[in-house]
Amino acid sequence: MQLKKWLITIPLALTMLTGCSLLEKLVYRIDINQGNYVEQEAVNQLKFGMSKEQVRYVLGSSMLVENGYPDTWYYIYLHTEGHNESIQRNLIANFDEQGRLVEIKGDFPTSDTFFESIN
Repeated sequence: MQLKKWLITIPLALTMLTGCSLLEKLVYRIDINQGNYVEQEAVNQLKFGMSKEQVRYVLGSSMLVENGYPDTWYYIYLHTEGHNESIQRNLIANFDEQGRLVEIKGDFPTSDTFFESIN
């Protein structure tokens, strides 16, 4: 009887001491991708003065266009791999009143050819 008591108590005590962190690592978690996946190669294709339609063709539809600010497009990408910390990448495209691309901000640098003429 005493042996049964110890066989139950020891694993229970070890589980309580390690807490949920060990159990959390044992449980499989899928990778989660949310938003617009943007690659640097696509950003390199953007040129100053491109129309909104051309930018949409290169990058796809934006994740967010705020009411009142239709000339600012937000491309937001969030990647969570298993139990690791989430990684967020942002790209903000600004257009002028005529709908022409004038600026790119965020985690992606503009290419050296950004200000070259559009062919």
